[in-house]
Amino acid sequence: MVIDERARWFGFWLLDRKNGGVIRKAYDEIRYAYRNGTSVAETEEKIAKLIDHARRTTKFYSNIPEGAGLNDMPIVNKDTYRADYDAFLSSEYLNEKGSRVMSTSGSTGTPLQIVQNLDKVRHDTADGIFFGAMADYYIGMKMGFIRVWVHNVKKSPLRLLAENMIMVDSSDLGEKALTEMLDMIRKKKVRCLLGYASALAEMSRFIETHDVDTSKFSVTSIIPISESMPTVVKEKLKEQFHCPVQQWYSNEENGIMGIQGRDNDVYYIDSENFYFEILKLDSDEPAEPGEMGRIVITDLRNYAMPIIRYDNGDLAVYRRVEKNGRFKLYLTELYGRRSDTIYDTAGNALTPFIITNNLWDVEGVRQYRFLQDTKDTYTLELNGDPDVMDEEDILGRILPYFGEGAKINIVYVDEIPVLNSGKRKYIENRCPEYTGR
Repeated sequence: MVIDERARWFGFWLLDRKNGGVIRKAYDEIRYAYRNGTSVAETEEKIAKLIDHARRTTKFYSNIPEGAGLNDMPIVNKDTYRADYDAFLSSEYLNEKGSRVMSTSGSTGTPLQIVQNLDKVRHDTADGIFFGAMADYYIGMKMGFIRVWVHNVKKSPLRLLAENMIMVDSSDLGEKALTEMLDMIRKKKVRCLLGYASALAEMSRFIETHDVDTSKFSVTSIIPISESMPTVVKEKLKEQFHCPVQQWYSNEENGIMGIQGRDNDVYYIDSENFYFEILKLDSDEPAEPGEMGRIVITDLRNYAMPIIRYDNGDLAVYRRVEKNGRFKLYLTELYGRRSDTIYDTAGNALTPFIITNNLWDVEGVRQYRFLQDTKDTYTLELNGDPDVMDEEDILGRILPYFGEGAKINIVYVDEIPVLNSGKRKYIENRCPEYTGR
């Protein structure tokens, strides 16, 4: 770290020590669990304590009997919270000093606000420090945060100065905007790029197609968030900036929950602060290791608005390693939102990387979106140069994955629409049999 960054790093920990060292304690717990695993017995105690708290202090869980276990608790989702929002708020934390409200992006619907108590905020900070360090980002390093900076998430000039952060707006990813973005990142000597995976992918594609010289950049760490980044894009960014690219598993509701390995796509999950269940697609029974299932999250730290058995819409395959009463949890495959999961004609789920990895280097393609319309028909929207794009080559790359009778229609568009959050959705399932619409 440079002198200014080192001063910020030590300054942060000195201030934390002055305040009782609570973040350092949480950080050490996360680090110990990463190295040695999380205690099974202590996790069971945390879950029992959280359920008892929710039962005693929230309206929604008030009818849960004393001594109920996790399997006795209902599975909830965003719609559950929206339908009876106040019923989830704990009466003990309504006016707690230091608590905060986090808002989901509202990419495909109404944003959801989640209240987090001070202890939860501190543990989320510790997660950010630990998983940042794993990706070669340290507190105080100059960071460029790439996202759509709408009014409710913008940071004040004083906050930006304190965090050594630059707000990099990704609402416009045209050639002029990307040129200016890269110039700013280079001139301001940004060391860490944190941002939407889709925006970083657009940046990487621009660097590739315009032969941008990245040797003068100061970037030493890249952390994609919010969306799954295809392996091929991750490898390209590593090659372009000569630094690690490790994706966080995170959301606004819960915070940072895990990180992708440096040399693989497997996610390590912070089981000190979160308890993950991977449940079957068609029932609430546990999925088997190696079987794709629904991610259901219990946030062990949020007491202001208990999040218990929250189905966040993501799908994953897991592996759990248990030894001497301690365990580690890994997501060996992460499919993202169920609405982003596509199926072949036989009804088998396919990873969206089948599309993203195969279309990454197609000449003439600027943007794309793949839609599943019915059980055997699909639409591929392409934004690019029709005179350069080779339809036969494109179909030859992806059609074999979809099985007998699959039909892919290619449609040329001027732009792939942006969601409310500023993200672009590249894969979408519109088949009523899968979406229930």
